[in-house]
Amino acid sequence: MKLDAELIPAAEKNSQRLMIMLHGLGDSIEGYRWLPPALDLPWLNYLLVNAPDEYFGGFSWFDYPNVTAPKIIRSRKLLFELLDDLRAKNFPSEQITLGGFSQGCLMSVDVGLRYPHKLAGIVGISGWVFEIENLLKEIPSVAKQQRLLLTHGEFDPLIPFEKVREQARQLKNAGFNIEWREFPKDHGIYGADEIDVIRKFVCAGYSEK
Repeated sequence: MKLDAELIPAAEKNSQRLMIMLHGLGDSIEGYRWLPPALDLPWLNYLLVNAPDEYFGGFSWFDYPNVTAPKIIRSRKLLFELLDDLRAKNFPSEQITLGGFSQGCLMSVDVGLRYPHKLAGIVGISGWVFEIENLLKEIPSVAKQQRLLLTHGEFDPLIPFEKVREQARQLKNAGFNIEWREFPKDHGIYGADEIDVIRKFVCAGYSEK
């Protein structure tokens, strides 16, 4: 099985810089076509990816609300294979930003911190960390070199704000390179303000090269 994905090429030709975006529960590739024009980075390619399971007209990465490990492990394996395939197609891992919203946030953090190659960055929006204690035990040595941006809404009705802020603290205390940003939002993206934070984080990952 391979994940269904669509490449949106950068306006600048021959760019190897790539942002992968993973959608939330019940969404699809179609839900993130607005992202390239919103970020407005002409040197950045985008890969929009559908999750593997059908879900009420969209797709899901794992079962919800009864979240269990088997589907997450399955999706992790598929995303590892996707990253490996991109590396073989001349998108080096250090040129790839892995991002996601809600379920896609969980998968981005889960995969990004376990992947054995350094990425340009990991962006997690309005999600959480699955089994953080296991993650901290299982990570490869490169994980603490990964750049991680976590954003969350103070009024999120689905994924409690305090729980995720505490997880961000745990990661920081464990020595991870994490940027935590909170917004007065519910379960969504806080317009231009949050997009600006994401844009700056993404750009910083490539300016270091």
